[in-house]
Amino acid sequence: MYPSRRSTLLSAALLATAAMTPGATARAADNAPGRCGHRHRVHVPGAALQQISCHDDLTTSALAGTPYTDTADQAGLMARGTHNPSGVPGLQIDGYFPDSSHLNATHGWNHDAQFVIRLPEHWNGKLVVTGAPGVRKQYSLDALICDWVLAQGYAFASTDKGNNGPDFYTDGKRPGGALAEWNLRTTQLTLAAKRVVAQHYGHAPRRTYMTGISNGGYLTRWQLENRPELYDGGVDWEGALWRPDGPNLFTFLPTAVARQLGQAGDEDMYAAGFSRGTEFLWPYHEKAYWGLTQKTYRAAFDPGCPGASAGSTTEEILAPCPSDATYAYATRPRSVHDAVARISLTGRIGKPMITLHGTLDALLPVGVQSDVYARMVADQGRAGLHRYYRIEGGTHVDSLYDTHPDKLRPILPCYRAAFTALTDWVEHREEPPAGRTVPRPASGDLVNTGSLD
Repeated sequence: MYPSRRSTLLSAALLATAAMTPGATARAADNAPGRCGHRHRVHVPGAALQQISCHDDLTTSALAGTPYTDTADQAGLMARGTHNPSGVPGLQIDGYFPDSSHLNATHGWNHDAQFVIRLPEHWNGKLVVTGAPGVRKQYSLDALICDWVLAQGYAFASTDKGNNGPDFYTDGKRPGGALAEWNLRTTQLTLAAKRVVAQHYGHAPRRTYMTGISNGGYLTRWQLENRPELYDGGVDWEGALWRPDGPNLFTFLPTAVARQLGQAGDEDMYAAGFSRGTEFLWPYHEKAYWGLTQKTYRAAFDPGCPGASAGSTTEEILAPCPSDATYAYATRPRSVHDAVARISLTGRIGKPMITLHGTLDALLPVGVQSDVYARMVADQGRAGLHRYYRIEGGTHVDSLYDTHPDKLRPILPCYRAAFTALTDWVEHREEPPAGRTVPRPASGDLVNTGSLD
């Protein structure tokens, strides 16, 4: 999920090309021995290509307009006025792992499984790993997550998940393969980044945290369920829920497509799981999210419309498949359910995790997504490892606060509070507050302040 929000409604950076020009250069510090003295011994295990650069500042404000980040792919993820740190010197590694797909055009490589690893000069001994939200690419979370964790001294690693863009569903040799690769690429990058950290700093990270937003939240859940030995904990921001018998995207998005095509009403939307109170967000979502998300994700498991491509123009890409208005997941063949089962979640997390989800999410409705996942965790007897916070007034895209400041709130300040709470929980045994609905403040700086209390 999580396409970016561009004024042209190009489903926000699903199609955004990398803002990387070959002639652009960052303000690099290649001759600084303390910063780059160990660059010769840094080799990303398994990478088919890597490029190492050293910088006076690894944060987005310094790298914008250079080949070392992609601000176009970050569009729509933050509210205006968000305060971000800067001035973090260190080393950056860009590259890719062997892969057979070529959807990621960043750097002109036309090669998927691209990654970025950043190693701050003043390291706190810890590593943060994430994967791109929606079908964005490896730099999409630079401003939202990377800048903040780098400033605290964390090493950072991010993956494009192995496929990206509106045609991501064309990857994979069998149904479900495109999403299954997301999990494999995240594990692959985590293992490689741990080795890189040890090479550069002289010892392995003392702590490794997994985190992500939307599809990155799904990755966080899957990694802590299936690869808990690699991590010490994670923060899941509105992760997508996949279950073979539902709920999943295909049990509620077809109703949204039907409404978009004039074949369903408000009561049908509520019955499908969309929250009352989100109606003011529906017009935007029917233009930028619902049709595109349903047709491309459904095609990843149940091939058909839109065929070999989601489209070549903005209008074609955003347009729904008319057949999706009557798509009935429950009656689809067993093979479709089996494909979803390949990447489904169980709730059996093996390390501490904090989940955040906005009460006004109009893409992944909280009642049939994270509410259900929290119950799954409890049913697995893992409630003691989980805290779940429903953020009142939060929606799937923080930038929509700029349009509706009287009704919404950005979730990012609560996310930062949650990440701090997680590390205190893991490292100092300070338990976070009990799970709850976090009320929307009546006043104050909602863009930059927030807590779980």
